[in-house]
Amino acid sequence: MLAATAAAQTRTTEVVLGTATPGGGFPLYGAGLVETVHEADPALTVTPRNTKGSTENVPLLEDGKLDIALVQGEVAHEALSGIGRPPADLKIIAAMYSTPGMFVVRADSPYRTIADLRGKKVAFGARGSGLVILARYVLDGVGLDQAKDFDAVYLDRAGDGPAMVMDGRVAALWGGGVGWPGFTRVAQGPAGARFIAPSAEESARIRAKHAFLKPMTIAAGSYPGQESAIASVGSWSFVLARPTLDSDVAYALARALHRGESDFAKRLPQARESTAANTVAAAPRPELIHPGVRRYLHEIGLLPN
Repeated sequence: MLAATAAAQTRTTEVVLGTATPGGGFPLYGAGLVETVHEADPALTVTPRNTKGSTENVPLLEDGKLDIALVQGEVAHEALSGIGRPPADLKIIAAMYSTPGMFVVRADSPYRTIADLRGKKVAFGARGSGLVILARYVLDGVGLDQAKDFDAVYLDRAGDGPAMVMDGRVAALWGGGVGWPGFTRVAQGPAGARFIAPSAEESARIRAKHAFLKPMTIAAGSYPGQESAIASVGSWSFVLARPTLDSDVAYALARALHRGESDFAKRLPQARESTAANTVAAAPRPELIHPGVRRYLHEIGLLPN
């Protein structure tokens, strides 16, 4: 028995992780997750793979072409709830981070409200990104249409957006969350950055129409030159798993991420929210959490038996 246990401990399990296009927040987060898991459990090897983003990650998971993948909140909501499609048989491995959505413009631009951007050229992100869908819900909540009320630009690579704001090719870039690379690059540019989020009245209208979106705040100092907190709306992104991911592998992933929480937070600001406790709090329903993860959460006292 001891020999069998030792052999099992030295066996390496490879898990393929879908992220998104280079230059965006998901590949950055994925790199931090890979390092964190490897340090906490050397028997687990997570291999990242660039994809087109959340909207491609869901069908790749369903087809078993990825083991786990990063999926933005609105895409996860639509997939798991069966909005516009049959409900996806995918399970939650971990909550990633909350994603309050907002626009960034150059600080020397005249734009200060969402209404100011009507009719302007706006980069909404990579076409396959879940951030594009978050923008659609936010704008719909204030009576605007992403395609009709803006000169919408969709990117081949998420990393292309900041330069387009800084050199004036677009008036604004849509994004979300803390530590998002696109926002950081614009804020570090020569003109600096101004952030545009829904007003309090607009946020109330958005949440009245789309109740799954929650009030969220980006703390002051989250980006260079950002002196005040920014209130917006958004949702939680998740690490989701294919339906057939082995329960022991899901358990090992949950354990490694939990053990590595403090190291992950040091690697990446937004990973401060990547905790086992937040996985329990953010999951729409406990049964959507992978059974292997639920087993681990029971063991550490975060889910009742």
